Amino acid sequence: MYSKCYTIDYMAKGKSKDGWGGTWTEEKLVDFEKYVSAYLKIMNKYRDIHHWKLIYMDAFAGSGMRESKKTSPVLFDEPEASGVYRGAAERVLSIPLRGFDYYYFIDSDKKACDDLRQRLQGDADDPRLQFRHGNANDYIKSLGNTLQANKKYKSLALLDPFGMQVNWEALTHLKNTDTDLWVLVPSGVVIGRLLKNDGSLRYPKRLECHLGLSEKEIKDRFYSEKTEKTLLGDVTTLSKFAHPTRLIAELYRERLTGLFKHVAAPKPLLTSRGFPIYHFVFASNNATAQKIADYIIGKGKK
Repeated sequence: MYSKCYTIDYMAKGKSKDGWGGTWTEEKLVDFEKYVSAYLKIMNKYRDIHHWKLIYMDAFAGSGMRESKKTSPVLFDEPEASGVYRGAAERVLSIPLRGFDYYYFIDSDKKACDDLRQRLQGDADDPRLQFRHGNANDYIKSLGNTLQANKKYKSLALLDPFGMQVNWEALTHLKNTDTDLWVLVPSGVVIGRLLKNDGSLRYPKRLECHLGLSEKEIKDRFYSEKTEKTLLGDVTTLSKFAHPTRLIAELYRERLTGLFKHVAAPKPLLTSRGFPIYHFVFASNNATAQKIADYIIGKGKK
């Protein structure tokens, strides 16, 4: 339906998400770690009874660490948090509970993927841990197809991209599957910057791929149209609605409700100056899962 989607985000090309972040990064990872713990506690009660197999997927795993005091590669003047942090992969594997049957760590950067393998596995060979170098969207589709084909598989997926690398078409493969999904939406850091005040869109085809909407549908969601009579005839102008970052998060949640029965309110992740840079969104087909996510996100708010 839409034009060909680019597999590399224009703002992330040649950059690694491991080289930037701040307090919001830690906040996001803490919330996610809490959810994974709750998920495993519940699933461990029933997995053997029902012969379930649990799959964990981190589709933008990176190298698993961030170096100290690197400059943000995006257009924000956001100071770096110093020191090294534990990424999602290490946190998930460190949870003191019976874990997943399969762990898939994916990244488009081969070196980052190899570094993560070395960081998590060393010289050991754990067959549960699978490291894949390639396009995350292809693996998201593959996961969805696997879950559709075998209802004994249950999955928890983290989509933590740098920018707009997730294509909406890939997410449609997760519809009606037993997947609990956490996705990082680049509401302020990327999407909001592509909605120009004059009513035009920067990189409209990329926005179409990411949101799964046509250019006209996107404009209808973020701009109001006004026609005025002048001496030279009618002139139509577009005005951007207030609070576009919030509207982006609301739109993404609305879109996810077409794929999942239960979608939590997006959690804004703020810069040190209080600007919403991303939104962290949870979706599932399980009502209890959403209640747990809502509780964790609520506890994280001030």
